Parts: sequence; C-alpha cells; structure tokens
Amino acid sequence: MKFATKAIHAGYEPDPATGAVMPPIFQTSTYAQKSPGAHTGYEYSRMQNPTRDVLQAALAGLENGKAAFCYSSGMAAVDAVLKLLRPGDEVIASLDLYGGTFRMMKQIFEPYGVGFHFVDLKNAGAFERSIGPNTRLVWMETPSNPLLRITDIELISSLARKNGLVSVVDSTFASPFLCNPLDLGADVVMHSVTKYLGGHSDVIMGALVVNDEDLAAQFLFQQKATGAVPGPQDCFLVLRGLKTLHLRMKQHCENALQVARWLENHANVARVYYPGLASHPEHELASRQMRDFGGMVSFDLAGEKASDAIAAMERLRLVTVGESLGGVESLCAYPPKMSHASYSKEERGKMGIKDTLIRLSVGVEDIDDIIDDLSQAIG
Repeated sequence: MKFATKAIHAGYEPDPATGAVMPPIFQTSTYAQKSPGAHTGYEYSRMQNPTRDVLQAALAGLENGKAAFCYSSGMAAVDAVLKLLRPGDEVIASLDLYGGTFRMMKQIFEPYGVGFHFVDLKNAGAFERSIGPNTRLVWMETPSNPLLRITDIELISSLARKNGLVSVVDSTFASPFLCNPLDLGADVVMHSVTKYLGGHSDVIMGALVVNDEDLAAQFLFQQKATGAVPGPQDCFLVLRGLKTLHLRMKQHCENALQVARWLENHANVARVYYPGLASHPEHELASRQMRDFGGMVSFDLAGEKASDAIAAMERLRLVTVGESLGGVESLCAYPPKMSHASYSKEERGKMGIKDTLIRLSVGVEDIDDIIDDLSQAIG
C-alpha cells in the first residue's frame, strides 16, 4: 500500500455497526464490565481508548512499525523514552537538540543520576569514542532543530546495535512522509504529533513507534502507569490531519525550497540552512535518506545584532511569530529566546546558533505571498 493510501486508510475500517468512515470519538472515562475483570478489552481510558487505538494503529502503519503509543505531548513521549533508563546509565545525544529535550535531559533526568553526552553525530568516529560501559541509548534528531543538520540514521543505528544501545530518532521535522527511521535500523521513532502529523496547530500530542516487542511492552506499561495519554478528541483531530499529510507535506516542501533559494540570494542574509540546497553540508545524505527536504528553513541575517533579527520578525504581516511549527500557516521563531532559550548563550554558540538566527516553518499559502512578506520584513 502506497503512502497516500495508508495516510487515509491505515488503522481503520468503516465502523461495522454504522458504516461511519471516521472513527467515533469515544468520550468516556470507563467501560461497563459484565463481571469484575470480564470486559471487552477496554477497562479505563487511561489504559485503552478505541479512538486512541485507531490513531496508534495508523501511526504504526505510516512508520512501517509494529506498535505505536501516543502521549499527551511531544515532551511526554521524550519522557517515556528516558524512563527506560536507570541511575548510572548514560546517553549520547545529538549536539544540537530541541531546547525542551535538552532541558528535560539536563534538568530533570541528570539530577536522578542519568548521564548525557552531547556529540556531533555526523562524526561516526566521535560517536564510537563516546560510547562507554554505561552507555545505553543514542538520541538522534534529524533534521535537527534549528540548524537542519542531518544525521546518518542507518550508520549510527548500526553502530548502536553493534554496541548494544537503543537508537532513538526524533523525526518531527521530517514526518513519516519524508523518512521512516525504523526502516533504516532505528529502534524507536519519536514525533511531536503537534507539528506536521496534526498539521493544523490545534492539538498537543506526542508519539513513539517501535518494532521491538520488549520496547512495546515497556511503553504500553508506561501509558497505563503514568497516564500521560491524549484524550479522544485530540486523537480524532490528528486522525483527520493524517488524511492530508501527503498533500500538505508536498506543498510545505515545494514552498520551503523556493523560500530557501530566495533567501540564499538575498543581500541581507548571511547564511541559509536547508537540506534541499546544494550548499547544505549534508545535502547528499539528505537526498539519500529523505524523500524530500521538509518545510523548515532557518537563516542568519547579515550582521551580528539580535535586535535586527527581532525587528525583522516584528515587521512580518502574513507570517506569524509564534512557537511551534508544522501547521498549514507559516510561522516564524527566534530560537535564542524561544525554542532554545534553555541553552546558555555559550552553549548556543557551540551549537552554531547565532543571535541573528531566524527559523521559518514555511506554510502552504501561496508562495508569492510568503516571499512578498519576507521581502518587506527583511528589507
């Protein structure tokens, strides 16, 4: 079954009782039992909900996985992965990560005795040299936030497997339409469903997809034990969003490439970060690993003043300044004060995040309107 067909049909057949082509929203907290323990498979909606089951089956299908688990936010999904660890365990993570992931690692789990090493995973040798006797997991984010760096999932996952490590890929920027990390050897693929999977800036959710039965059992238990699960209404909204994922992503990619090319030729832009450009250091890898290059574009304004970047953003009229990404509308973010405010200025400098960096989530509006707005804002 091809992707577009799976996006519309995976995980659900029309309701046998009514013929409904969309799954019902099972807005219930509990389920009737004929006798204690004698139930239909549904006991309590923290543990199971039919609407959530349909969404999880759909996400597993889109990622070519055996099981998917949905959480109340992307950060709850990150939390579920890190709860696989115990005090003394260590993690090797991408040098550049979403600020919320970095914050959780350093401020939540590190005080409990989990160690974190942030490594440039583009350098396989540096990754292997970082592996120690207590290393248990490698965390990749590709394309990375906000500099759109690309990690070789197949290579790092292979090295992780050789060393007995669990390999995790945050594939939020790619979505299943552009890349399927499980097919490349990763053990876990993570999504902030809030972004491209939902696609309409109206829901908060996270998800994990796996093929390994032991990992699936652990994540299933966590859903039951911790209760960080989404409600059925949110699951319904994401199911609706999935049905147009392939259509939206094609337009996101087309628009983003045109924006990136336009920015690359702009006198007031010092550098553009977009894996679809031949100038991107990992363009060749991205061409092999991804089906297209995504809807995210970051760029440095010429000069060094943060105030110039902020002023340009304040002049935007169509593009909305705001947190998040992946919606149908174009959004603009300033990483030093928004997505990566959890990093110190020194840490951002090591990552290559300048004070003049602007991140765009290029929407599906008419490309001429998007570029016109950027043109009047940047000068």
